[in-house]
Amino acid sequence: MLKKRKSSNFKYVQSILKIFDKYPDKSFKANQIAVILGVGDKNKKKILANTLDELSAKKKLVKVDKAYQLLKKNRILYKGRVELTSSGNAYIICEELEDVFVHRSKLNTALNRDEVSFYLVKRNKGNKTEAHVEKVLKRNRTEFIGAVMIQNNTVFVRPLDDKIFTDFFIPSGEIKSTLKNGEIVAIEMTKWQNPEMSPYARIVKKLGKEINQDVQMHAILSEFGLPHEFPYEVQKAAELIDISISEDEIKKNRNDFRDILTITIDPKDAKDFDDAISFEKTDENTFKIGVHIADVTHYLEEGRLLDQEAFERGTSVYLVDRVVPMLPEVLSNQACSLRPHENKYTFSAVFEIDESANILFQWFGKTAICSDERFAYEEAEYILEHNTEVIPDEISIRSGSYKISQEIKEALITLNRLAKILRSRRMALGAISFEKQEVRFELDDNGNPQEVYFKESKQANKLIEEFMLLANKRVAAFIGKQKKDFVYRIHDEPDLEKLMALNSLIRKFGHELNLKDKKTTTASINQLLSDVQGSGEQNMVDTLAIRSMSKAVYSTENIGHYGLAFDYYTHFTSPIRRYPDVLVHRLLYAYLKEQKVKDLSNYEAYCKHCSSREVLATNAERESIKYMQVKYMETRVNRVFEGIISGVTDWGLYVELVDNKCEGLVRIKSILDDIYYFDSEQYALVGHHTANTYQIGQEVAIRVVEADLLKRQLTFELT
Repeated sequence: MLKKRKSSNFKYVQSILKIFDKYPDKSFKANQIAVILGVGDKNKKKILANTLDELSAKKKLVKVDKAYQLLKKNRILYKGRVELTSSGNAYIICEELEDVFVHRSKLNTALNRDEVSFYLVKRNKGNKTEAHVEKVLKRNRTEFIGAVMIQNNTVFVRPLDDKIFTDFFIPSGEIKSTLKNGEIVAIEMTKWQNPEMSPYARIVKKLGKEINQDVQMHAILSEFGLPHEFPYEVQKAAELIDISISEDEIKKNRNDFRDILTITIDPKDAKDFDDAISFEKTDENTFKIGVHIADVTHYLEEGRLLDQEAFERGTSVYLVDRVVPMLPEVLSNQACSLRPHENKYTFSAVFEIDESANILFQWFGKTAICSDERFAYEEAEYILEHNTEVIPDEISIRSGSYKISQEIKEALITLNRLAKILRSRRMALGAISFEKQEVRFELDDNGNPQEVYFKESKQANKLIEEFMLLANKRVAAFIGKQKKDFVYRIHDEPDLEKLMALNSLIRKFGHELNLKDKKTTTASINQLLSDVQGSGEQNMVDTLAIRSMSKAVYSTENIGHYGLAFDYYTHFTSPIRRYPDVLVHRLLYAYLKEQKVKDLSNYEAYCKHCSSREVLATNAERESIKYMQVKYMETRVNRVFEGIISGVTDWGLYVELVDNKCEGLVRIKSILDDIYYFDSEQYALVGHHTANTYQIGQEVAIRVVEADLLKRQLTFELT
């Protein structure tokens, strides 16, 4: 709400500042200052306290634990990212320091995930330091979703996000006449200069009278600063693009693959087909295999409006019930999508491969293709498993069963055999085989979850994966070995401390990692992942193993890719949905044509931006899954399920349900058979009187107590 600090009597200002000039390294409480100045009167002490607060607000002094210090002009400023806690206090994540605590009163208008400059101050009690935000450098987000509150003709909006601890003031002049209490709106923050007052905002869009699924998905995107639609001018720019295919362009600038057998294999609900594979038998023992990628850069002119928008987005965002594309649909689903029986421009990596999957020759360049068939993964898998040309009605994504040519079937079988060799070779070199169970939902026509299932990676998935990996690896090595600037996808070796922590956890399940050296570590991680496959604890162990790994990022500094066991790796194969692939296409084409590359010195900054956008998109995708899991369980409150303890904290147990991987919290206060405490060494809750133990990995039965859609949280109790 709008609040303004009361004005103070400043007759004490000079006297106070003289004290701090004399003792610049000391801190004083208000009553200590009063004693030094000989102030005894109760009202005068109040004026003195107000004066100290005014000096703190004007950044002459800084207040820590009810004591004041001189704010030195030469304080060292650091940069970091704010991470708010449920209490309203925060920690600042900074590369130069360990995470630093900051009290909510010292955030200085910073919100969750904002980039800030800050300084350190010593707390009055003890020798600990805390952070005070100097200023906000970059807002993580300016759009928020919230409910309208009207009080005495004054309009505020209260955010749905429980990590935003302020209401937003809607000034007069904004549309308010039709607003109603409780109405859900999207707002844009326009100004926030004084932390003692509410931020100003304008209403962008009315979203309805209730917090429905559409509002929740909108809120998730807003929470991570992600867009939900394209600006009008971007849509208009996309509509003006010439998406016709020119025979003259193909003749002058491209290799023509339109007469070569070409297929796409994608998820059954996909619309943006950004990769295709061509297959040609050149003689009895060799094959020409083309990995053809949508030529997005043909349409996306560098530096123009569409390119700027794609760069800002960095990636497409895949929520459970919708896709927020990086490119407008005229490009992502039409011009660039490699749809069957349509001529398309592509950028290709073409390989001559022998029967043993050895690469005899490679070529990179612009091409044109015309896909002969579009398969869903399930259809391609059926062909491979049954060695058949007939796709039955229950598998077909078309209207009924259909038959493919013998040539296409043989091509798929050969491609699969070569992919298996490539995969086996990669694993032998030390690649790690992560196959974490991915939660998927069957949705009804209204987007409500009907069933939960797990995505399986079968032969058809691995076929496409291996040839995409081959193209990415070979493109990166082609440029990297020439010592030219490039965009790499890098993955550092795991941190030893994290691996040791993982080891102590998995011992509880009878497993152990051999951390003697890099080779034994990789081999034992793969053995672990293989051993837990199909077990109740698989998802939890997979998750813990992934968390022990470093995060793959984009960089111009190549260090290789640990998880794939590649010395060179990039992302070349998905430019419709990933902006780094666009950068890779531009650089590769410029080097092939011996053209000068613009702004090479900025590419590392581009990489960091794309890496950060990827993290935000991944987090949003996870939150949408959590929301849908809670919605799925909403109709199952009071039912009993089998689960596995997936996490233990001093406030309770996290339990993952075996049937559907939904996770909820059993609060420690709800376990009534004893008084429990958290034993961090055992990762367990232990009873004071009975020594009864609940530890990570233990099987338990739970009852669903509550499904809170607004917080995206499930609450369980033990049965």
